[in-house]
Amino acid sequence: MLFAIKRLSLGLTLIAAASGILLLMDLHRRAGGAQRVPQVAILQQASTPGLDEGVRGMIAGLEAKGFRDGETVAIVRYNAEGDAATANAIAREITDGHFDLVLTSSTPSLQAVANANKDGRTIHVFGIVADPYVAGVGLKRENPLDHPRHLVGQSMFLPVDQAFELARKLYPGVKRVGVGWNPAEANSRRFTAAAREVCEKLGIELLEAQVENTSGIVEAFNSLFARDAQAIWMGGDVTVSAAADTILRLAKRARIPVFSILPGSPERGTLFDMGVDFFEAGKLSGELAGRILQGENPATIAIRDIVTLVPRRLIVNRRALMGLRDPWRIPEGVARSATTLVDESGVHEQTNGNQDAARQ
Repeated sequence: MLFAIKRLSLGLTLIAAASGILLLMDLHRRAGGAQRVPQVAILQQASTPGLDEGVRGMIAGLEAKGFRDGETVAIVRYNAEGDAATANAIAREITDGHFDLVLTSSTPSLQAVANANKDGRTIHVFGIVADPYVAGVGLKRENPLDHPRHLVGQSMFLPVDQAFELARKLYPGVKRVGVGWNPAEANSRRFTAAAREVCEKLGIELLEAQVENTSGIVEAFNSLFARDAQAIWMGGDVTVSAAADTILRLAKRARIPVFSILPGSPERGTLFDMGVDFFEAGKLSGELAGRILQGENPATIAIRDIVTLVPRRLIVNRRALMGLRDPWRIPEGVARSATTLVDESGVHEQTNGNQDAARQ
């Protein structure tokens, strides 16, 4: 009960603060008689490295199209801090017609705004979404141009199969991998289904634990350790990603590695992260929003998959090998293929890193 009250208080505080910002902006425009600039809201579901980078990229993409915050556009950022009720409340607030365009980062944020904006009062551009066609927002996979006239965006399904193949390469004897996932997240359901398929192909047992919110993380992952998971995989689940530090701490105590498809801080402790550059992905979404603000009709723009357009990232951490109970190793070829390598001497950005080499 106390947890729910705190969440509700957080949501009300965020909305009140945002409303105050909008009021001050409006008063300033009226007092100064300045020409109106486009108003843009950005909603992200939680504070995670990937979503933070994605939003930073969105702002850079807008700027690349001539929309600089505070000068030629007014941007207001919102963060639901992982709470669905807060996201829904914010979504209703930012689709009341005040904003010219709303950008969302993540599948849950896409769903919250799309559901609040069914009448199309606000143009909505989404990004940092794995598979928007399973989000239930009126998109059709067989025809990417068939979407609500006010709703458009980009998708990028992350390399689940390659991540498990690399894990097998680092420890050929791995037989059981644990995953925690939130069944309420359409993106998480999609990633988990993909993990089941690749694990079946590789002869790996995927141990699953469902988790509805971050308060259930410890219990869920302890259940995976009790079932003798040899590694933990973090998929594209916002709930789990928001609790990455806790998961890494628990896994270190159990002496098993964690790998993911969501590159974060190189030194956070995962054995490897195989994914994409979220900043560049967000930038493409920001550029799309900029095109629409310049006058392009969103109804004429097809939903597109940008995964092949975004640089891949492979972070490999040799430090994470210390203390593991099983003989995991990082071959030299894999280390050379990394875009970022972490070892005893520090963090090394490798401009010649080639992720394709990790699959050889």
